[in-house]
Amino acid sequence: MNVFKLRHGALLLAALLTNLAAIGPAQSAAHVTAPAATPHAAANASQNATVENTDAHESATTAAPADAEAPEEADGQQRHTRIHGHHEHGNDFVGIGHDTDLPAGRTADSVVAILGSASSEGEARDVVAVLGNARVTGPVSEDAVAVLGDTYIDSSIAGDAVTVLGNIELGPHADIGGDVVAVGGNVQRDPAAIVRGSIHNVDGFFGGFGWLHAWIKDCLLYGRPLALQSEVGWAWGVALGFLALYAFLALLFRGGITRCVRTVETQPGTTVLAALLSVLFTPILLVLLCITVIGIPAVPLVVFGLFCAGLFGKAVMLAWLGQRCVGGRATGLLGEPVVAVLIGGAIVLALYVVPVLGMLVYQILSLLGLGVVVLTLIQSAGLRKSPRVDGPAPAAAAGTSAGAAPDATPGPIPAATPDATSAAAPGAALGAAAHAAASPDAGAAPQPARPAGGGGATPAVSAALPRAGFWIRMVALLLDAVLIGILVHLLDHASHWHLIALAAYGAVMWKLRGATIGGILFDLQVVRLDGRDMDWPTAVVRALSCFLSLVVAGLGFLWIAFDGDKQGWHDKIAGTVVVRVPKGRSLV
Repeated sequence: MNVFKLRHGALLLAALLTNLAAIGPAQSAAHVTAPAATPHAAANASQNATVENTDAHESATTAAPADAEAPEEADGQQRHTRIHGHHEHGNDFVGIGHDTDLPAGRTADSVVAILGSASSEGEARDVVAVLGNARVTGPVSEDAVAVLGDTYIDSSIAGDAVTVLGNIELGPHADIGGDVVAVGGNVQRDPAAIVRGSIHNVDGFFGGFGWLHAWIKDCLLYGRPLALQSEVGWAWGVALGFLALYAFLALLFRGGITRCVRTVETQPGTTVLAALLSVLFTPILLVLLCITVIGIPAVPLVVFGLFCAGLFGKAVMLAWLGQRCVGGRATGLLGEPVVAVLIGGAIVLALYVVPVLGMLVYQILSLLGLGVVVLTLIQSAGLRKSPRVDGPAPAAAAGTSAGAAPDATPGPIPAATPDATSAAAPGAALGAAAHAAASPDAGAAPQPARPAGGGGATPAVSAALPRAGFWIRMVALLLDAVLIGILVHLLDHASHWHLIALAAYGAVMWKLRGATIGGILFDLQVVRLDGRDMDWPTAVVRALSCFLSLVVAGLGFLWIAFDGDKQGWHDKIAGTVVVRVPKGRSLV
């Protein structure tokens, strides 16, 4: 790590923000300076200032800089050489993600903390804290800077004390040779503290950003949008306000929400692909519009359209999640999109307070929401054909008598719709399959009989259902991997058994439910090609074979995208396939 660049980059950042904030009203506690005056932090960041003692500072206020430094040249040069000698030997205290402390009696070239607090009791050249607090109780030969943090100083500092979006507190032994600048914060000064420069308490454009500091400290650093702290109560207000907006959209555009939810259910893989392409091609589209010059007026319209699509897509994803939690077949009040949005929103708000998972859920919902809206709009505009059902169509003639009506001749099978998922009685499975294939209102595949105990389709018919493609299976696998990774991390932070835990979880879920949680969310089911029930040997063999599919650069999983039967290596070894089953299964 280049500590020189890291240190001076933080100093220049503070100077830049300070200069930008200078356009607002600046309050000086010592004397009023010109608005365009540049803080000493920018100058000290580009050169090494000679350290002066307290007597030299007093004479510097009335004499020329050269005359003030002359009496102390020998002593100042000796101290300057000593400190910079440590820099040549790499004597830097740097911490990323944790606090950095310089003990008393020690010397350092720099004390730098990123995502942590910097404390200096010894002798340092400068102290810098980014997204953390700075505490200085030992002598500093240049500057003390805190970005998005507070600063406490109770010692001599030859340069400036700068805090961006934080407060500065000067103790009774503070002696600041330069300026004291607080951008978006307050300056608390002990009467005995000495400030030889000016005090700039800049509110202006950055005024009142303490709420942002609290959100960054309690939420962003933990990888979550919300936290159970009173300092970020405003964030809960914003989240609830957006939830009310999503519910209003569900009331106003009930048909659009329902149609987009159906798109997610029937084409999850294509939805993910559309989301990725939308994110990738949006910057390219904006650049092309700017290059053509005449397309520049359309840029704000495109940005506004994407913003609206993102809001609507978030409502769609909340409605989809709410419907999945109630089983997807609720009628009456529970079947209304606005109720589904409120149920999904309550679940998402609870997930938002979980570290890492909260931000991951937020990003995934936003990405998929944009993708499903774009995909639905493209299909509505007729820019692409309706998706073709993968896999062979079941033969309708097997259960149809020779004297069938002429209008019962099966034609092209349309895409699956929720209307084609009604269950048949166990004694009429084949007849129901033939009728479903011959009826114009039938879905993509016949609805097989359900066993008396509930659950998915009967094994003998499940193998004839449409095969699940590569993308939808990978998304389901990703969700399972994230879930197991979080659980393993919570149980044992130093554990390296994530893959083994994922394989064991898959084997148990395939045997008991026929699918993992990710598979249930996307209506997937693992079935045997021979039509028999899933047993423990088959589930264990399939789980162990997944390691073979993964070890060769994941080629066994990529095989799904090119195989005619959409089987991975582990599927071929275990004699299984992954099919799309009818909608309506709940998570429990």
